[in-house]
Amino acid sequence: MELSLRLEAVMEGVLVTGTATAGLEGECVRCLEPISEPTEVALQELFVYDDSDIEDDDEEGVFRLDGDLLDLEPLLRDGIVLSLPFQPLCRDDCPGLCIECGARLADDPGHQHEEPIDPRWAGLAALVEESDGPSDRSATGEAGPRGPEPKRSE
Repeated sequence: MELSLRLEAVMEGVLVTGTATAGLEGECVRCLEPISEPTEVALQELFVYDDSDIEDDDEEGVFRLDGDLLDLEPLLRDGIVLSLPFQPLCRDDCPGLCIECGARLADDPGHQHEEPIDPRWAGLAALVEESDGPSDRSATGEAGPRGPEPKRSE
C-alpha cells in the first residue's frame, strides 16, 4: 500500500488529505479466474483534538487524535472497502462458466451440449431409438401394442 498524504493543522484538529494506492486480489464472479489490479482512493478526513468540545451525540464517525498520534487504519479501511467493485469481473464481457459441466466459456467459445430430453418424454425417445424406421403396421397386419389390427373391408 502506498500513501500520499498532506497533514494540515486547523483550529479543530488535523486535516488529512491525500490518496492511497493498494493492490486488490480476488476472483471473477462469473468464471472464478484470479483478478489482481491496483486501486486508488482519495481521502479527506478531520482528526479532532482530544479536548475538542464535540458532543457525544456527534461522536459517531468522528476521528480523534490520540495525543500526537492519529490512527489511519479505519479511514483507509473504509475508503478502500467502499471503492471495491460489488461484483468483480476479469473483463466486462466475461461469459462465465457452463452451467452443465463448469467449463470456462472464454476458453471454448463454441462449447455446447446436446439438448436435454424432457424426462416426461424419455420413454418415447427410447421407443424411437429401438425402431429402425417408420413402419405401417396396419398394412402388414402386424401386431401392435394392443394386438393385431382388424382388416377393414370397403
